Amino acid sequence: MADPVRVISIDQPKVRNAIDSRTAQRLHDAFVAFEYDEEAKVAVLTGDEEAFCAGANLRSLPRLRESGPLGPTRLTLSKPVIAAIEGWCVAGGMELAAWCDLRVAGEGARFGCLERRWGVPLVDGGTYRLPRIVGLGRALDLILTGREIDAAEAERIGFVDRLVPTGTALEAAIELARQIASFPWRCVVSDRRAVYDGLGLGLTEALANEDRLGREVIFADDFAANVERFTTRDRG
Repeated sequence: MADPVRVISIDQPKVRNAIDSRTAQRLHDAFVAFEYDEEAKVAVLTGDEEAFCAGANLRSLPRLRESGPLGPTRLTLSKPVIAAIEGWCVAGGMELAAWCDLRVAGEGARFGCLERRWGVPLVDGGTYRLPRIVGLGRALDLILTGREIDAAEAERIGFVDRLVPTGTALEAAIELARQIASFPWRCVVSDRRAVYDGLGLGLTEALANEDRLGREVIFADDFAANVERFTTRDRG
């Protein structure tokens, strides 16, 4: 059986995985390939033990592109992405992590909109996604001050979803990805879509959209079999 988890790595260790145009294009292409790979269900985005991503390479700035300067940050995927974070996750790296659905971080990870110090704007979705993840006040605190925070604070404010011992973020993220991939898949992607669709809708419209998507799952041919399979497993 094919592995449903795809690990995508940022491989620029000499510059703390800062992203230039070539790396941005490779990331973009890797996530487009993931989206169209029918065997892949969940992607894990990672860096290395020193850095998840330090943002844009300021000595070789990535070109502005419709999909986002760092590569995929304006892509809308139909499947989940998990960030596995060790070390530095700052500037555009924090925006890249915010683009992911979930974030698993080692206890030694560091976060912050450090681009504030160099007058570089947030252009990879941070001004949109950070307030939705941590709330308006906390997002503005991070964006306006550019202060650095540790992994414990990042978890406390809700940016980090799972905090794990240093050096184990990738392993933990892959385990989480496999857990998500094991569930009846039509329902996973439908509920995920309902969440994201609902962010741009009023209550009545969001509930109607949720109902429509839910009915598509409930009346699908595999619904009864999936319920029976998991009910039997739980009894066992």
